[in-house]
Amino acid sequence: MTEFEQQFEARLRERLADLAAAATRSAEELPVVVSRAAVLMRDTLANGGTLFFCGNGGSAADAQHVATEYVVRYMRTRRALPAIALTTDTSLLTAAGNDLGFEQVFARQVEALVRPVDLLVIHSTSGNSPNVIRAAEAARAKGARVVAFSARDGGQLHHLADVSIVIPTDRTDRAQELHLCLEHVICEAVEEALA
Repeated sequence: MTEFEQQFEARLRERLADLAAAATRSAEELPVVVSRAAVLMRDTLANGGTLFFCGNGGSAADAQHVATEYVVRYMRTRRALPAIALTTDTSLLTAAGNDLGFEQVFARQVEALVRPVDLLVIHSTSGNSPNVIRAAEAARAKGARVVAFSARDGGQLHHLADVSIVIPTDRTDRAQELHLCLEHVICEAVEEALA
């Protein structure tokens, strides 16, 4: 075995142990709040609402990933569930960024599309990105509820969300990995409830 392989294997064990520890902390600290988010998502869909997702960077990828799980399928074949990622329309994002400022790229879409029966789900590891803060404010102005997935102390989003899920870590990568894990658990439960 080469030195690179030895170092890599040690790094892999360390990273997986760190992920497992963060997952264990989350399992101990978050069940009640994650359950509240699952209820909001289930009820939104059951009452004819749409789930809207947004985030930046890796969180944008998570938003798109999760919206797709609802529309197409996750664990079972069932009717399509209405979910939209606000991160995918490059013409809209660049026009809003250019004409209104990047802090408005999600808020403008929320203003145009979100109804009081809908739910905005925000992924932001810092909880402080101006564009997701503006999106949360826009959703609340429309009478819609907000679920936030963040880390660290939850940032400003923590106080703007109806349900704030704060992963107990300072690492962006761990937070994103666990956001996606929790979203999958929620999606699985919602699929079963609405099948």
